[in-house]
Amino acid sequence: MARPRYRANLQEGLGLNLNRLVHQGFLYPGARLGPRLLTWSYSYTRERVASVWLSSDLSCSFNAWVKIEHEGGSQTIYLTRQDRHFGGGQWYFICPRTNATCSVLWLPPGATTFASRKHWGRRVAYGSQFQSRHDRALSQAQAIRYRLAGTDFAGIDEFDPPKPKGMRWRTYERLITKSRRLEGIADERTFSLINRLMRRS
Repeated sequence: MARPRYRANLQEGLGLNLNRLVHQGFLYPGARLGPRLLTWSYSYTRERVASVWLSSDLSCSFNAWVKIEHEGGSQTIYLTRQDRHFGGGQWYFICPRTNATCSVLWLPPGATTFASRKHWGRRVAYGSQFQSRHDRALSQAQAIRYRLAGTDFAGIDEFDPPKPKGMRWRTYERLITKSRRLEGIADERTFSLINRLMRRS
């Protein structure tokens, strides 16, 4: 009998998203920055999961790097800038394990270095791959509710989250409709369980 294979959940680890780091000011083309404290938190509770000190140097496109320092050690990751067809350029991480370019690096649970999704291969999977149809629907509905009104409305109940200031009513109503549809899918499992219990009694 084949031994069951364990696959780590990428979302339970840490991710380095290059575009997000630029948006948050940790990286800046043409400049050397840091060290600055970078933290990861749970999406809905904002509870801190992990933190590292991050330094970066994008002053030279031929020797750009990001350095991550924490209690367990440090890792330097190099970057490259590739020209776009219509002008300008795009920055990418160079995966420390495969040398392939990518925009996101992952540190799955139990790992000691960041690397690309390609490097981790079949040893990891995205969180949605561990979920049933009902679980995926619940997660997506919670994400919509959190986007609209934050932590207090991330849970599923009979009240719709309020419309965010500045959001168009048409956009709000579209998101609420989608959330309700997903909540209905998530509720199917509950109704099925109740019906099964009623038949047994």
